[in-house]
Amino acid sequence: MFRFDDSRLHRRHILRGGLASAAALVLPGELQAQKAEQPFEQWVAAFRPKALARGISGATYDRVMTGLKPDMGVFALQRSQPEFKEQLWQYLNRRVSEWRIVTGRERARQYSGLFDRLEADFGVSRVTLLGLWGMETAYGDPVVFQNHMRPVFPCLAALAWDEPRRRNYWETELINALRIVERGWSTPSEMRGSWAGAMGHTQWMPEVWLNIGADYDGDGRVNPFGRPDDALAGTCRYLIQRGNYRRGEPWGYEVKGPAPSGTHSYAEWQKAGIVRADGKPYAMPQARAQGWVPVAGGPQFLIGANFNAVKSYNPSMNYALAICHLGDCVMGAGPFVQAFPNSERAPTLAEVQEIQQRLTALGFDTGGTDGRVGLQTMRAVANFQRKINMKPDGYAGVTLLARLRRAS
Repeated sequence: MFRFDDSRLHRRHILRGGLASAAALVLPGELQAQKAEQPFEQWVAAFRPKALARGISGATYDRVMTGLKPDMGVFALQRSQPEFKEQLWQYLNRRVSEWRIVTGRERARQYSGLFDRLEADFGVSRVTLLGLWGMETAYGDPVVFQNHMRPVFPCLAALAWDEPRRRNYWETELINALRIVERGWSTPSEMRGSWAGAMGHTQWMPEVWLNIGADYDGDGRVNPFGRPDDALAGTCRYLIQRGNYRRGEPWGYEVKGPAPSGTHSYAEWQKAGIVRADGKPYAMPQARAQGWVPVAGGPQFLIGANFNAVKSYNPSMNYALAICHLGDCVMGAGPFVQAFPNSERAPTLAEVQEIQQRLTALGFDTGGTDGRVGLQTMRAVANFQRKINMKPDGYAGVTLLARLRRAS
């Protein structure tokens, strides 16, 4: 997840990498090893009694930890800073992309029966689930797992060994991961994820996997890899148990009228002249929602309890808005009625591919021309922008495409 936005991120998401999180720049000099209190091999031996005291068998510990090498790259990733600063409209355009919308519609058709079951059993809308799944791993895309996921045991062990500020947390998550292997739910080779140990279609930390995961496909184990059944069911449970998700309520709406402020029922908002931007009636007039105007002069919203449930996954307003908007677009909604100030429309998939093709032809490596904008494409864009004296924000949009066409 490449994520950079406006928030102090939830612990679970501060610690993650992957498709939806920030594009990060690893600075020179940050790749050097930590100054550990003891060699890693000695720490592994010393940690064994603690793991056994917490229910891990000696056989499982030795199977996983013997000969394990710490992933020292985690310390640079932990300290890395965002390379690019996005305006909200850029953040949304890049995440609510045509590629994600089209792919999301394919997944919605492919798994329509699964979403029917999930909505019946848990009451969590497919709008929310498709948006979250698309943001976290591009619907479990193999390219994401190949390019952005790494074995989690070397990562968690390195952090438990030599990240003193939060050592208890990392030790606990390492033991949680060992307990997953102990239960036979997964194997060390299968357990690939972010540098901080988040895994699977919807990026569970080991603690979430153990305590909230669901065996929804009935194969006798809880597993967020492979088929998405367990991952999506566990995510439903997470949203309900930790986000207080409410069955049947909308996440909110784009609205028009006076700038909304405070919290009222939709019926009260209607009386105050604040109505849905698409002209439709409020679906649950007695449900309560809070007014939010993220950028003066841009679209304004009423956000309800289920918007806040999405924030339980990551308490960034921008992140939650992107998930809700992506899910709506997958299910057929269009762009926001009111544009953001000084924004431009989102590029089409074909336009993104053309941007990548033209950059590549000019000698700027985008890492492929598949229409998906990752870190390598953003760096190529920024390098081209510097060359032509544009602000190097790394945004692959229609203004950039026009400049590329002139340059070619």
